[in-house]
Formats: sequence, C-alpha cells, structure tokens
Amino acid sequence: MRKKRTKTFRYPGGSRPVASTRRAPPGSPPGTLVADPHAAAPAIHIYAFGPGTLDEFDAVDTAGIRDIHGRYPVVWIDVVGLGNTRVIEEIGNIFGIHSLALEDVLNVHQRAKTEDYEDHTFAVIREPVGEEAFGTEQLSIFVGKDFVVTFRERSGRCLDPVRMRLRRDGSILRTRGADYLAYAVIDAVIDSYFPIIERLGEQIEEIEDAMAMRSDETLLPTIHRLRRELLEMRRAVWPLRDMAHALSANPSSAFRDETTFYLRDCYDHTIQIIDLIENYRDQMSILIELHLSAVNMRMNEIMKVLTIIATIFMPLGFIASLYGMNFDRGRSPWNMPELGWYLGYPFALGIMCAVALGMIFFFRSKGWIGWRKRDG
Repeated sequence: MRKKRTKTFRYPGGSRPVASTRRAPPGSPPGTLVADPHAAAPAIHIYAFGPGTLDEFDAVDTAGIRDIHGRYPVVWIDVVGLGNTRVIEEIGNIFGIHSLALEDVLNVHQRAKTEDYEDHTFAVIREPVGEEAFGTEQLSIFVGKDFVVTFRERSGRCLDPVRMRLRRDGSILRTRGADYLAYAVIDAVIDSYFPIIERLGEQIEEIEDAMAMRSDETLLPTIHRLRRELLEMRRAVWPLRDMAHALSANPSSAFRDETTFYLRDCYDHTIQIIDLIENYRDQMSILIELHLSAVNMRMNEIMKVLTIIATIFMPLGFIASLYGMNFDRGRSPWNMPELGWYLGYPFALGIMCAVALGMIFFFRSKGWIGWRKRDG
C-alpha cells in the first residue's frame, strides 16, 4: 500500500492531518476497505427503542449487535471511530450494507450525497466541528426498515439533541420509525450550522464597527480568515442542499411519504444557510474594498503632506542656494550686493519665511491643507 499523502490546516486545538488522496492503491477492486492509520478505534453505542421503551448499550461488539438487532422495533447503531476495517465490514454484513457504501464510509473526503439501495438508503453529511474555527467531518448514515447506522470520525455534540429527545418519556421519536430517526439526525446536523453562522455574523459586525473607527493592517488577517471559513462552509452546505432535496423529492425505499414532508423542512433550512453565507460573503468583499480604499486614502493623505512640504521647501532651497554662490564682490558691485548689507542675513531669512507663509496660506485657501471655510 502506498504511503498516504497528507496536508495540514489549522484546526481547533492544533494542526490536524487531513487525507488529500484515497488510501486504496490504484487499480484496487471496488469496495476495498482501507482504514486511516491515524483514525481512532470504533466505539459502538446502541439505542434500541420502541413506543414505550428505550434501552442503551455501550461499548458493545459486533456479536452484541447481532443479538440486539431484530429484538426492537428500531435500532440505532452509532459508531464513532473508523480505525478498524474488520468491525466496519462486519457491521455491513449484519445489515446488508453494500461494499461500495462502506468504502465511502472510510474515505472521509466525500461530499454530501445520497444513494438508494434495494433495502436501505445511504447518505453522507458534512458535520460541522470546531467552536473557534470552522471545519467539517464526515457523518455517514444508513437507513433501513428497522435500523439506522451512523459512522462518525470523532465524537461530537452535534447529535446530542437527538439523544436527549430519545431519552425523554413520550418522545415522538420512539413512536415513529427508523426513517423519522434518520430525519432527526439530518435535521440536527443541518441546524448545527446556524450557531456557527451567527458567530461569523457577530464577528463581521465587530469588524465593521472597528473599521468605522480605524482601518489598519491588523484587521486584514481576520477578514481573510472569515472569508476562508465562509468558503469552507459554502463548499459543505451546497452539496448538503442537493442531498436534502434528493431525499425529499425522490421516492426512497427507506423513507415513507409522511417523513418526506419533514425532509423538505431540512431542505428549506439549507436554503436559509446558503442565503446567509452568500450575504456574509458579499459583506466580506465590501469590507475588503473599504479596507483597501481606506489604506489608499491614508496613503494619499501622506503623499499629499509630503508633497506640500517638498513644494514649500523648493523656493526656500532656491533662495538659500542663490545666496550660497561665491561671487567676488570686489570684482563688481553687482556681485551679491546683499552680502555687504548690515541686515543682509535677516533679510534672506525674512524672504524665506514670507515665501513659506505665503505658500501655506495659498494651499489652505485652495483647501489642500486644513479645512476650507464653508459658505453660509
């Protein structure tokens, strides 16, 4: 197996390697499963429930999954960690998951998508992670008649609302089927984008307020960081919108008609997120233009001041150089007669001061320095 090439980007808590290529060697048979050597070992948590019951099983193995599957109306298998291909392959055999879908589970660079198989539906979602900097991880979900299987790279808080709803007595999640649970998972992932959007919007407002008071180079890195996060979010949400539309518009073997109405709400939420992202991207472009304009205006002011100073000193330099010429006064009475005056030196300084003050008054009257007096 060839050595995996990786690239590094800034991630909350440090730099995290991200796979940039497929790990399977070229020419491998379809469905070849190759795990990331850096991935965590799978941890399996099971939620088995019905209208009046909920049982949770933690740290189970594939044998425990076989024993639990079929004993409850709905079983949710939540697998966190993709570091063991044997465990993932056994789970796929238990639920009849296609090998090509399992291959996509391990290749975590997938964009959001959905694929419908004979007895189950497969969907890939980009789950937002990180509180200080935006990032995404892959969440793979399989939906069958009586089961939901989710594969995640790492444990996160995105699905906590779904777990809390399941544990609540009388929850509607227990009375509906596996397709409604899958909708709840997808809806929780999509809704988790809104707090991030709000955080970015607040930061953009802070930058706008800061630029109203000052516009210096310290704001530019923050502006570029926010633009990069918005671009990453846009790349994640656009395919997510297509996935939500495909689930809600096209008939699926795993989703009932009454559940598709809820999936349309997920589609509407993705449209709202995309609209916010586009609006914020336009704001960031305007902020960059304003920043560049402010920098150019400040540079023009500096150049204007320097030009005025140089212009004032040009005639003064001419006068000083004129009286610096070494003509012999003994040869001719026309050779610098001022040098023989008693007040010749104060006379030269007076001329310089008069010229300088006259030019300053002229520049001010033109409005080139200071402020022009308004009419009325």
